[in-house]
Amino acid sequence: MTLRSLILTASAAALALSACSVDDESVPNPDTEQDVIGAEASVDIDTDRADVVEADADANMRGDLAGDADMTFDADALDAVLAAQDDSAKARYDARNPGETLEFFGIAPGMAVGEALPGGGWYSRILLDYLGDDGRLVGVDYAIPMWSEFDFGDDDFVASKESWPETWVADARGWTDNDADIDAYTFATLPQDGSLDAFLFIRALHNLARFDASGNYMADALATVHGSLKPGGMVGVVQHGAPDDADAAWADGSAGYLRQADVVAAFEAAGFELVGESDINANPRDMPTTDDAVWRLPPRLGTSDDNAELRAEMEEIGESNRMTLLFRKAG
Repeated sequence: MTLRSLILTASAAALALSACSVDDESVPNPDTEQDVIGAEASVDIDTDRADVVEADADANMRGDLAGDADMTFDADALDAVLAAQDDSAKARYDARNPGETLEFFGIAPGMAVGEALPGGGWYSRILLDYLGDDGRLVGVDYAIPMWSEFDFGDDDFVASKESWPETWVADARGWTDNDADIDAYTFATLPQDGSLDAFLFIRALHNLARFDASGNYMADALATVHGSLKPGGMVGVVQHGAPDDADAAWADGSAGYLRQADVVAAFEAAGFELVGESDINANPRDMPTTDDAVWRLPPRLGTSDDNAELRAEMEEIGESNRMTLLFRKAG
């Protein structure tokens, strides 16, 4: 049974929060964070889509969870969009699993979808073509003050972020031929108008968590997303996952990993409920310790430039282990 039919009941066990550094691969170009970080763990998991789905049993289709039974996942449409992407995008499919991930999240043509840290648009290009003429994509960047938390965030760089929404919208209009609406905001300016059907955090939580203590960045971002969603709106999360028993201080986002239980707790505190979890993007070979950071792994391989043996070891592990979670706006 797939998402095209009934949605199965999810386990509501608490998972754990993790943290990851700016662009998941160090910080060479924060504007393309998702493209740099985006290389998710390559995992030899050849499961049918139906085998990885766990979701809320209160509705028969994911579209009902978002409040509109007319908007349901369209596998054929998404397959066509994925087939039409360029070769550089397709080269990342085995690591990012976009088809299975968007199906699990229940993203459907015609939806209004927010995307955190869309960067150079790897996922955005897929979403724009898939959402179609009646859809809407909203890119959302960090609140501008948060950029000053990074080592590279000097005054000039922070000032340059002021124009990001306009620049990103202009770029995104060149990524599709359809008439989907395109908007961009920061987490400090995203309208609280309950207009979005879904919101995606794809490798975008680690820095929010990492700097939350100094600026409430994660708490504020989740509260903002809650206000931007329709009643019953969904939030999809893909995030580097720390071991459940990982040291909390290490798993604060600065090493690139978050504990799933902490992620769930943060979303619940913001008024969301966990309705599904999946191993679509899991990699059991990635078992980091407190001496490790996510950038040691592909595609960054940041610790093995001059060590062929270590590089081979990291390549054997593959990309990071990632949690894939689905939340619903409660109340």
